[in-house]
Amino acid sequence: MTANTAPAIRPENPNFSSGPCAKRPGWTLEALADAPLGRSHRAKVGKAKLKEAIDLTREVLEVPADYRIGIVPASDTGAVEMALWSLLGARPVDMLAWESFGEGWVTDVVKQLKLADARVLKAAYGDLPDLTQIDFTHDVVFTWNGTTSGVMVPDANWIPADREGLTICDATSAAFAQPVDFSKLDVVTFSWQKVLGGEGAHGILILSPRAVERLETYKPAWPLPKIFRLTKNGKINEGIFKGETINTPSMLCVEDYLDALKWAKEIGGLKALQERSNRNFEAIAQWVARTDWVDFLANDPVTRSNSSVCLKVVDPEVTALPEDAQAAFAKAIPAGLEKGGVAYDIGAYRDAPPGLRIWCGATVERSDVEALTLWLDWAFNEAKAALKA
Repeated sequence: MTANTAPAIRPENPNFSSGPCAKRPGWTLEALADAPLGRSHRAKVGKAKLKEAIDLTREVLEVPADYRIGIVPASDTGAVEMALWSLLGARPVDMLAWESFGEGWVTDVVKQLKLADARVLKAAYGDLPDLTQIDFTHDVVFTWNGTTSGVMVPDANWIPADREGLTICDATSAAFAQPVDFSKLDVVTFSWQKVLGGEGAHGILILSPRAVERLETYKPAWPLPKIFRLTKNGKINEGIFKGETINTPSMLCVEDYLDALKWAKEIGGLKALQERSNRNFEAIAQWVARTDWVDFLANDPVTRSNSSVCLKVVDPEVTALPEDAQAAFAKAIPAGLEKGGVAYDIGAYRDAPPGLRIWCGATVERSDVEALTLWLDWAFNEAKAALKA
């Protein structure tokens, strides 16, 4: 029997979690030294930091000048919920779901808001729904990048410019990693803990002029909690989009986000961030192409995410096992690498099919991804040997 020799090189940074994600290269706690700790976010210094974060977000993400950007509570989830509860109900809505988070938004709209005219278009993990079936006289809610399936929409060409309804897009694993066409989107949300590796708990909500018009002309039939209220006296609350947050933000987290945005500017902005993600994905794709035991969960190559890369074990001896044994085998691979301190948090999401999920966003180095693939082969062989023992 051939010995399974451990690779000679290891990833310098073993953090491949899909959220919170790896910090930018070279990050240290000293990067946060300028945070106004112990100060009010309503003080001049606090407001200035929040406004700077909004302005840098617009610059780096290339958000149109007439779109509003706000920092909101509760990460991307909070941003999406604010949009759903504040905007939906004015017209029918098409809900798209092809992974866990999209399913969550369906639950909110169908079971919590109880919208009778909600139409759900679903696809199994690995595929997209039939986008030609969407009715754009309706509002449309979708994730740009399915974080738990590794399936993304390839572009925004399927969204008409003359749509009647609003498009509400959860873009949390896509913003900064994939080209997001703002002209086709009325609401865009993300959390800075993803592609920029910022600290968690805060979300970003971006509104088009059409979304603002809806907010100012439509009042939902249900009561809105304070942290969801985007209007005041029938008009958009402009303060939210100038750094006057609804609830108290962590100025330490804001400083961390500013550090990430400044790093992004230094390396070349949005294009450079996307190129880093693409190169990381390319390292995974090249490994998958030459490796017979693994494949992408996303079936169509043009829908494969370059950030949250989801993989499945396709080795015939493993796929012949009962489902619970297949799941145990898939879990053994990341467990072995975590135990050795080689790679952390690369198991599939709890609601997804068994497999691997490797973050390849802009804060990850390609050399670490390449080193990881060597260890994935090693861990697979270890799990296979244990299976035969």
